[in-house]
Amino acid sequence: MSEVTKIATRVSYGNALVELAKEHDDVYVLDADLAAATQTAIFKKEFPERHIDCGIAECNMIGIAAGLAATGKVPFASSFAMFAAGRAFEQVRNSVGYPHLNVKIGATHAGISVGEDGATHQCNEDIALMRTIPGMVILNPSDDIEAKAAVKAAYEHEGPVYMRFGRLAVPIINDRPDYKFEIGKGVTLREGKDVAIIATGLCVSESLAAVPWCFLPLQMQRRSDPCHCRLQGQPHEN
Repeated sequence: MSEVTKIATRVSYGNALVELAKEHDDVYVLDADLAAATQTAIFKKEFPERHIDCGIAECNMIGIAAGLAATGKVPFASSFAMFAAGRAFEQVRNSVGYPHLNVKIGATHAGISVGEDGATHQCNEDIALMRTIPGMVILNPSDDIEAKAAVKAAYEHEGPVYMRFGRLAVPIINDRPDYKFEIGKGVTLREGKDVAIIATGLCVSESLAAVPWCFLPLQMQRRSDPCHCRLQGQPHEN
């Protein structure tokens, strides 16, 4: 059996920022003393003059990002989801969402996959919080390929974007020539009917792995987008 390639989407985030900055001089990356964990240290090494470490002050970081956006820069404010969406919610709401500024938020270590970091860091509320902000686009990629595409799409989108990345390495599932990333659209992984399963982010690969055990008598369809994985199927004919 061939070995499955696994990459953490937070690593994809760091690599994508470097590639983006090579093409666009207006890309700036901000961090709150977590560059090693969020993987923005990859960007800092390549573009130290465009990396701003705000210290352990996520609320201030969002304010600085808003100021940069107001001057025409495209800031990527990076921190753990618990801090980016939780601690700094007021600043995201009032300083970014209300004036609809072109700020991109890269939130890593989202969900319960943070594991050993403990319940205080396992942010499951971030998607719900960000959805309450008018005009906020939420991207929750499922693998390395989708994460890199999400960063590029976030830059090209005019307005605030919240990107959700995981801590754990996950399988690459979108490595096919016809894959196309579009904000707001799903990706069908396998055709079928009768049964649908929808998953998002890191849960996409987990859902795919669970299908053979949960639906043994069914032929399943799998569907995925930044926030979707839908599995559909029909009973086998004997």
